[in-house]
Amino acid sequence: MAWLNYFCSSSQKPKVGIIVGIIGGFIILLLFSSLLFFLCKGRRKGYKGEVFVDVAGEVDRRIAFGQLKRFAWRELQLATDSFSEKNILGQGGFGKVYKGVLSDNTKIAVKRLTDFESPGGDAAFQREVEMISVAVHRNLLRLIGFCTTPTERLLVYPFMENLSVAYRLRELKPGEPVLDWPTRKRIALGAARGLEYLHEHCNPKIIHRDVKAANVLLDEDFEAVVGDFGLAKLVDVRRTNVTTQVRGTMGHIAPEYLSTGKSSERTDVFGYGIMLLELVTGQRAIDFSRLEEEDDVLLLDHVKKLEREKKLDAIVDQNLNENYNIEEVEAMIQVALLCTQASPEERPAMSEVVRMLEGEGLAERWEEWQHVEVTRRQEYERLQRRFEWGEDSLYNQDAIELSGGR
Repeated sequence: MAWLNYFCSSSQKPKVGIIVGIIGGFIILLLFSSLLFFLCKGRRKGYKGEVFVDVAGEVDRRIAFGQLKRFAWRELQLATDSFSEKNILGQGGFGKVYKGVLSDNTKIAVKRLTDFESPGGDAAFQREVEMISVAVHRNLLRLIGFCTTPTERLLVYPFMENLSVAYRLRELKPGEPVLDWPTRKRIALGAARGLEYLHEHCNPKIIHRDVKAANVLLDEDFEAVVGDFGLAKLVDVRRTNVTTQVRGTMGHIAPEYLSTGKSSERTDVFGYGIMLLELVTGQRAIDFSRLEEEDDVLLLDHVKKLEREKKLDAIVDQNLNENYNIEEVEAMIQVALLCTQASPEERPAMSEVVRMLEGEGLAERWEEWQHVEVTRRQEYERLQRRFEWGEDSLYNQDAIELSGGR
């Protein structure tokens, strides 16, 4: 019996050895494969770094300011196909914007700046980028990262699938859908909330200085995303205004900013009001073709005239094919006219604009404005009559004196 037990145990030892050997070999093979994979990956990364960092003076510091990425020049050059003309999304006073695709297939928009302070501009640019990177809101365009070289400044943003409000209003390709009225209302409210955040929740507050339909972008769900505020005037909260070079687009610039160069939150409110009129009418802020109809070149004057004549249907974008609520249209026009008053002090703050768009306080504010406007118009007409009468009176007095005594 003992002999039998010994024989059985002895016969199992070779089997156990074979199993242990197979398992050990598999583990060694797995470790070797993993090591080979990481070595190849490391080499690929090293090669990629050598390709990207090829601009004299460029620093390959990939992460800066929290999650904000510092891109290499070569990386953006490859993403945009060497900044090809075919990839241009738009162009403005600050530079051109290019569509790009990163190596991981992420779609981006790259703004290549043409106006920056130099020398010493790099430090100032990075400080500004750091400030802007903390302005995070669902209705503000998020800054992904930036790139600086001795001769270049670039800002990198996510690509907006539905481009801009201006594109959707006036540059649609055949077959692309027109913005319906509910979407336009949502865009108006979203843009207002984005500007409210810049003005009232950022420290220091940020003034956009170029609010218009072309700078209100649309994501995949057609939600409004205010863009280009990264190039805006950063205003210290201890100052009421700052004199600077006037930036913006004619037809959207507030009169006091154009005449004095002093910008404030209320200059943005004026631009926002013009943007509302673009949403309602589908037209440009300045349109010289209206001269052919002996009409006003400025969209604001054109709308004011039709509003006084109670021709609201003539104001609305014809592409809507009468698929809109006339009461909602009237409310949006009223908000726009309140935002575009000549005096900046009389324009509402963006927080008030948000409330009015949500249906709170508009009726009272509009009635008050109407009373002021009627009074002003009557005073203007009275002064005009007085001026004309004064000229006639002076002319008659001269005639009496020249005629001598009777």
